[in-house]
Amino acid sequence: MPRIYCLTILTALATAMWGGMCPAAEYDRASLTELLKSAAPPAEKALACKQLAICGDEASVPALAALLDDRELSSWARIALEAIPGPAADAALREAADRLEGRLLVGVINSLGVRRDPQAVPALIGRLKDDDIDVAAVSALALGHIASDAATPALEAALTAAAPAVRSAAAEGCILCAERLAAAGKAADALRVYTAVTQADVPAQRALEATRGMILVQGPAGVALLRTQLRSPDPARAALGLRVARELPGPEAAQMLIDELKDAPPRRQALLILALADRNELTAAPAVTQLVHSDDADVRRTALAALRRLGDAASVPVLLDAALDADADVARTARDVLADMPGAAIDRELVDRLTSAEGPLRLALIELAGRRSITAAVGLLRRTADDPDGPTRAAALAALGATVELADLDLLIAPVARPRADDDSAVVDAALANACLRLADRDAATAKLIQVMASATVPVRCRFLEILAKIGGPRVLQMMAAAVNDADPQIQDTASRLLGEWMDIDARATLLDLARNASDDKYKIRAIRGYIRLVRQFDMPDDQRVEMCRAALAAAQRPVEKKLVLEVIGRYPNAAMLSLALEAARTPELKNEALAVALIIADKTGARSAEIERLLGELGQSTVEIEIVKAEYGAGDNVKDVTTILRKHVRNFPVVILPSPSYNATFGGDPAPGVVKQLRIQYRMAGKPSEVTLTENATIVLPIPK
Repeated sequence: MPRIYCLTILTALATAMWGGMCPAAEYDRASLTELLKSAAPPAEKALACKQLAICGDEASVPALAALLDDRELSSWARIALEAIPGPAADAALREAADRLEGRLLVGVINSLGVRRDPQAVPALIGRLKDDDIDVAAVSALALGHIASDAATPALEAALTAAAPAVRSAAAEGCILCAERLAAAGKAADALRVYTAVTQADVPAQRALEATRGMILVQGPAGVALLRTQLRSPDPARAALGLRVARELPGPEAAQMLIDELKDAPPRRQALLILALADRNELTAAPAVTQLVHSDDADVRRTALAALRRLGDAASVPVLLDAALDADADVARTARDVLADMPGAAIDRELVDRLTSAEGPLRLALIELAGRRSITAAVGLLRRTADDPDGPTRAAALAALGATVELADLDLLIAPVARPRADDDSAVVDAALANACLRLADRDAATAKLIQVMASATVPVRCRFLEILAKIGGPRVLQMMAAAVNDADPQIQDTASRLLGEWMDIDARATLLDLARNASDDKYKIRAIRGYIRLVRQFDMPDDQRVEMCRAALAAAQRPVEKKLVLEVIGRYPNAAMLSLALEAARTPELKNEALAVALIIADKTGARSAEIERLLGELGQSTVEIEIVKAEYGAGDNVKDVTTILRKHVRNFPVVILPSPSYNATFGGDPAPGVVKQLRIQYRMAGKPSEVTLTENATIVLPIPK
C-alpha cells in the first residue's frame, strides 16, 4: 500500500478518534484491514489497531490475528481483539495460545481472561502446570476472570497442587471467582472458596484479601471475624479490620465497634472513632461523646472531630466545655466542630446559652454566633457591641459583620461614623466591610455608607473610603475618582492611594485619566503604577493589553514607570508587542531597555537571525563580533567568576539577553546575600578591548569601545 494512502487513512482515524464522530462513517474497515496486511510502518499499523478496537468487527479478526506473532505489534492487535464482539476473536486468541510461547503467550492468555472466554477454560487449566511460571500464573488469573463452574474447582485445587510460585496467582484467581459467586447470590459457595484461600500456603496479602471476602460475604455473621481482625496484634490484620469496618453494613457491625471502644487501648480507640465517623453511625454519638473526656489528648481530639458528623444539639454542652479547655488544640478543635455542625437546633441552643453566659463562655458563644452566621443572635450582639470589656466588644462587632442583614447595617455604620475613645476602629471597619461583601444587595449597602460618609469628618471619611475600597464595584470606583479631586488634601491622598491599589480591570480608564490629569505628581505616579499593575496581572485579550501598554508608555512621566511598562511588554511576547518595543527604543532614555525587550520578544517568538539583524538595523545597531574575556559577579570579597555562563548568552549584538532578569538565577546563586552586587565584564568588540560595570539585574549593554 502506498505510504500516502496509509497516512490518509490514519488522518481519518485521528479525526474520528479525537473528533468524537462515528468511525464507520469516516472510513472503510476494509482499508484498515489492508493497511495491517501491507508493508506500512509499525506505528501506522498500531494506530489502525487502536481504531479497530473502536469499530472493528469479525471481518477484521484475521488481519489482527496475523499480528499476534509480531513482538512489536502483538499487544496492539490484542487491544482490538479484546474489544471486537463475537466468537471469531475468541477463536483467534485460543488458536494463538496453542502455538505461541513466552511473553507473546502470556499476553494472549491475558486477553482470553479479559474476554472471559469459557471455551478457553480446559486449555487454561492445563496451563496451570506449565513449566513457564509466568504462563502458569497468568493462566490462573485468566481462570479467575472467567470464573466458570469448571474454572473455580480447578483454581481451588491449584492452591495446593500448583508450584509454590504459582499459588499467589491461584489464590488471586480464587478470590475473583468468589467475588463473582457472591455477586450471583451464592454466598455459601463464595465463603467456601474464600476459606480455602485462607487455609492455603499463600502469601499473607492473599490471605488478607480472602479474609475480607469472608467477612463481607457473611453479613452479620461476619462480625465475629471482623472483631478478631480488629483485636489482632498483627498490624496488617488490624488495618484490614479497620478497612472492612467501614464496608460491612448493618447495626450488628456498628454495635460491635461501639462495644470495642470501651476497653480498647487509646490508639485503637482513636482509629475506631474514625471508622464510626466514616460510617456516619449516629448511634455511636453517646459513646464517642464520653471519650471527649479521655486522658489521652489524641483520643479527645479525635472524638471531638467525630462529633462534627455524629453529634447533634445534645452534644453542644460537652463541646462548649472542650471549647474552653486549657489544651489549645482541644479548644480549637471543639470550636471548629461547633462552627461546622449543621442544624437550626444547634443555632437555637447556642443563642439560648448566650443570653445568660458570662466570662470566657460568653466570648466563645459570641465568636460561634459569628462563625455560624446566626441571624437570631443579632439582638444579643447589638447589646454586647457596647460592652465595657474590650475583647467582648470586639468579638461582638466581628460577629455582627457575619450576621447582620441590610436593615441592621446601621449597627456597624454608626461606630464608624461616631468613633468612640476605645480602639475598635480596625475591628469595626473589618466587620462593616465583611457585612457589605456578604449581603446580597451590595449596591444598597454601598449607598448607605456613601450617604453617611457625606456629612462625616475628614478622618471618618477616610475610614469610609478604606472600607468602600474593600467592597469595590462601579459606584465606589466612580466615587473614589471624584474623591481624588476633593478639596481636602487628606481625602485626595487616601483616594489616590486606594485607586493605585485597585484590583479590578474596570479601574483602567479611571487610573489612566488620573495618570494624565491628576493635580499632584504623586497622584499621577500612584495612578500609572496601578494601571501598569492591571496590565501586568489581569487576563485580557492581546490587543487590549497592547493598547494599554501603549497608553501607559504615553502617560508615564518618569523613565522608571516607562521601564515597568517595558517589563510587561517583554512578559507577553507577540508581534504587536515587538512593534511597541521598537517604538519605545526610539526614545533615547529607553533605548537600551527597549532594545533588550525587543530582542527578548524576537527570541521568544522564534525570530531568525536575519530578522533580529533587521531589527537592530532599524534601531541604528549592527552586528559585531564580541568576545567575553572575563566576567565577575558579586560584592567586596564575595565574587564569583561567571565568564563561562555569560559567554553562553552572548550573540553578536551589543545587548546581552539573559534567560532570567535575575542575575542570581542566571549565574547560579547569590554570592553576597543582602548586598547590592555588581557585574564587571571585560570584553573585546570588533577586536577592541573594553569593560563595563553594571549594577545587579541591570540590562546588559556593552558600550562600543572608542
